[in-house]
Amino acid sequence: MIDGLVTGKLHGKPVERTGQNGRPYVIAKVLAPNGEGEAHIVNVITFIDGVGDSLLKLDDGDVLTLTGSLLPKVWTDREGVARASLDMVAQKILSVQLR
Repeated sequence: MIDGLVTGKLHGKPVERTGQNGRPYVIAKVLAPNGEGEAHIVNVITFIDGVGDSLLKLDDGDVLTLTGSLLPKVWTDREGVARASLDMVAQKILSVQLR
């Protein structure tokens, strides 16, 4: 995995779930711009209570910056075009925009 820093906007509301081991985790999707007018999807998961609590306070469209481990992936859209995405295991939230 790659250590990374991602800034973008939340796509939807973060969701808390419970793992098979009984521990909670939070998942979210972030749209991160690439500088060329496109945004890439970053699938975020965190197992850290403070990071999860902060994510759950945010709403669709809020801007945030996360650090953590990144895993690049490729997915195919409805038109058959290959698109880049990233999976992130978030360790910290560096900044948030609360409404």
